[in-house]
Amino acid sequence: MIAPQYRLGVDVGGTFTDFVLVEERSGTLIREKCLTTPDDPIAGILNGIERLRASGAVQPQHIHGVAHATTLVTNTLIERKGAATALLTSDGFRDVLELGSDMRYDMYDLAIEFPEPLVERSRRVGIPERVGADGVSLVRPDLSAVRNLVAALVQDGVKSIAVCFLHSYRNASHEREVLEVIRSEFPQVDVSISSTVAPEIREYERTVTVVANAYVKPIARSYLNRLESALADSAVKAPILVMLSNGGMTTPRTAAEVPIRLIESGPAAGVLSACYAGARIGENDVLAFDMGGTTAKACFVDGGKPAFTGMFEAARVRRQFRGSGMPLKVPSVEMIEIGAGGGSIARIDGTGLLKVGPDSAGAKPGPVCYGLGGTGPTVTDADLVLGYLDPDYFLGGDMALDMDGAKRQVERLGRQGGLSMTETAAGIAQVVNQNMATAIRIHAAERGKDYRNYVLFAFGGAGPVHAYEIARILGLRKIVCPIGAGTNSAFGLLAAPVAIDLSRSYNVALAEIEWARLNALFQEMEAEARTVLLDARVKKPSFVRTAEMRFVGQGFEIAVAVSLGKLGPGSIKAIKASFHEAYRKIYDSLPGDLPIEALTWRLRASGPAPDVVVTGRGAGDRARPRQRRRVYFPEIKKYVDTGVISRYALKPGERFSGPAIIEERESTVVVGPGGQVKVDSDFNLVIEMRRK
Repeated sequence: MIAPQYRLGVDVGGTFTDFVLVEERSGTLIREKCLTTPDDPIAGILNGIERLRASGAVQPQHIHGVAHATTLVTNTLIERKGAATALLTSDGFRDVLELGSDMRYDMYDLAIEFPEPLVERSRRVGIPERVGADGVSLVRPDLSAVRNLVAALVQDGVKSIAVCFLHSYRNASHEREVLEVIRSEFPQVDVSISSTVAPEIREYERTVTVVANAYVKPIARSYLNRLESALADSAVKAPILVMLSNGGMTTPRTAAEVPIRLIESGPAAGVLSACYAGARIGENDVLAFDMGGTTAKACFVDGGKPAFTGMFEAARVRRQFRGSGMPLKVPSVEMIEIGAGGGSIARIDGTGLLKVGPDSAGAKPGPVCYGLGGTGPTVTDADLVLGYLDPDYFLGGDMALDMDGAKRQVERLGRQGGLSMTETAAGIAQVVNQNMATAIRIHAAERGKDYRNYVLFAFGGAGPVHAYEIARILGLRKIVCPIGAGTNSAFGLLAAPVAIDLSRSYNVALAEIEWARLNALFQEMEAEARTVLLDARVKKPSFVRTAEMRFVGQGFEIAVAVSLGKLGPGSIKAIKASFHEAYRKIYDSLPGDLPIEALTWRLRASGPAPDVVVTGRGAGDRARPRQRRRVYFPEIKKYVDTGVISRYALKPGERFSGPAIIEERESTVVVGPGGQVKVDSDFNLVIEMRRK
């Protein structure tokens, strides 16, 4: 008998850790889900693997590959639990972290707040050195002085050091000299240099990024090392790949060197799953909507490919305000945070209005209905009171929910605002749904997109619960809810290629490009990418080039496609046409034939996407008898006796009308009275919306 060969995707989220196994020959799918263990996420991973083993679903030795995504980096920044970090920077520039970019995210707020720097001022040290804007070394650093300064910082308890010198994106020699001194003299200290982490123009953003990388690096390195050891000890001796924010996989060794690139690893995996499913059903323009226990996020997928960005904002002081967080130069799938998650806590604010978030109950203590000590009513508690969730079938019945406790706390909150329990629960859901719909509208407007042309692909534990109402508010035509939506990001890990994004800044007018220099930059990036991908056993990578360009005098850039091969004066016409096309897509017009300049040149290198074939719903899926319960629908503003259908009893080709509740272990799909549902050949629920 031939032993099965499984690939395992593990996504550690803020509330739950999700597992998806695919048997490589048969396409059999196995899913598992358990509570995240925030104090040590590895414990939760091992718990899930043990549950899979104990259930007889799989034996650890049959797992031949592991793909992993984690919230470790995000949580470390938000919770301020990183390593004691110092910053070495050019003399006179140690206050860049506090001066910022001089942009106010709320111009009318006189008490505006920004994130506190990750490095206190006493540990930010200016080094006498200077590189000119043209890359010429003007003053070399005094390395003996650097040794003494670092010795004093280590004596003060510093565990990690960030190095960011002026114009090092143009000439990194000074940073590399300091790097070698620290590594040779203080091997116990982690070091990050900006010319490796973010070799791009814009001093503030580059400094923030390298400091954040240094802040999380010791913790991330320790975590990845412990994870490899823990899996090996549990008989999972398969190679591990880690998901980056750009939707590509890399080795733990590469990830540990620049761990800030892991900051959006889980959400990026979910978008890849949306791309995979969209391609399967012939829908290439998809709005991926991921709502989990902590946050809700969205991403526009055009032509089967997600949007990408070179900037990600982390740890916002005010969640809905762009500019209130730390701007990180990290290549990422462009997922915007659009709202609260299932664990977000509702409250009545000082003006008597109902608000939801930003505080979250997380996995511990979790929503009130978890019965783990939570006291503030959350979105999940409201969903339970409204009838969307079955208290006896949460996680397939593995976790009973406390309906009475949820009702008490929702009712208590309602009394503060003079609302009934039903009005309060419906209000919580309405606030969340309207906030998410508004955020999608704003993001679409900023990108020049008509969101009504997209299919809403809903996943995450809470995504299918709220998708129908969001689609109704936005006037969308169709929703797709995949089977196993609550573990969709873990499945996306198995469909992700090995990939890396690199960048180099070269600020130049299009008409003045030194083509030898530009070609050398791309050759340098290609060589670096080949080395990284070869470590992950990718021998023949494919490349995609882009540039961030703008009309001369503008303050913001747009991404523009650049052709492969040797570039020269004959390339100007194609680059210019590519820029005009990209500009017109966003702004619908051109200001004229004005001069164009480029700031940053980028290269994406990737291996082939894994050939993931899934047959059937999944092993262990068991149907329940049809039931009925009272469910509240905002469409008609009342409770309705509603049919409850087991997802596992549905067969391809079946059709039915809303209202309906479709339950599975990992999530619940809510269909309002205006929805028409069909089951496609991949067991997706395709919900056609009634036009207004």
